[in-house]
Amino acid sequence: MLGTIVNVLSIIAGSFVGIILKKGIPDRAKTTLMQVMGIVVLMIGTSMALKTKNVLVVLISLVLGGITGEALNIEKKLNQTAELFEQKIGEKSGDFAKAFVSASLVYCVGAMAILGSLESGLSGNHTTLYVKSVLDGITSIMFSSSMGIGVMFSAIPVFVYQGTITLGASIVKTFLNDDVIREMTATGGILILGIGLNILEIKNIRVANLLPAVFIAIITALIAF
Repeated sequence: MLGTIVNVLSIIAGSFVGIILKKGIPDRAKTTLMQVMGIVVLMIGTSMALKTKNVLVVLISLVLGGITGEALNIEKKLNQTAELFEQKIGEKSGDFAKAFVSASLVYCVGAMAILGSLESGLSGNHTTLYVKSVLDGITSIMFSSSMGIGVMFSAIPVFVYQGTITLGASIVKTFLNDDVIREMTATGGILILGIGLNILEIKNIRVANLLPAVFIAIITALIAF
C-alpha cells in the first residue's frame, strides 16, 4: 500500500500548491491553462486508445459498460458524493463536483494505476506508482489551479481504487495478461478522451457512467484473445 499512499499524498500536496497559485493567476490565464489541460488530456486519451488491437473489444466493452453505468447511475452518485464534501467544507464555487469527478477519473483510469497497483501488491515494488505519483502531483497543480479544491478530494477514490487492486492483486493476476491489459488501457483511453471533451466544454459526456467498461474489457478481451 506504500505506493498508493505516496500517490495520494502527491495529489493532496499538488492540489494544495495549485490552490495557492490560483490566487495569483489572472482569470484569462486560468482559462488558457484549463484549455491546455483539456488538450493534454485528449492527447493522453488518444495515445491510450490507439493501443488496441481489436476495436470490437473496446466497442463492446463501452456499450456494455455504458448500459451498466447508466443503470447504476454512477455519475449521479459521484456528483452526490462531491456535493456532500462541498457542503462539509463550505465550498460554493460550483466547480467542486466537476473537479472531483474529472480528477478522480483521470487519476484512476489508466494502465499505470492498474499495473502499478498490481506490481505493488504482488512484488512490493512501488516504482511504477512512484512515477505515477510525480505525474499526478504535477497534474493536480494544474487542475486545482483552474478548478479548485475538488481536485484534492479525488485522492479518496484513488486510495480506495488502487488500494483495492493492490490488496486483491493475487486474485486478479491470473486474468490480466498482456492482451487484457492492452484492451483495458485502450478502453480507458476512450474515457480519458471524454474527460478532455468535458474539460474543453465541447460536449458534456457522462464519463463516470462508462467506467464499468474498463472492467468489462477484461471479459471481452479474454473471449477475443
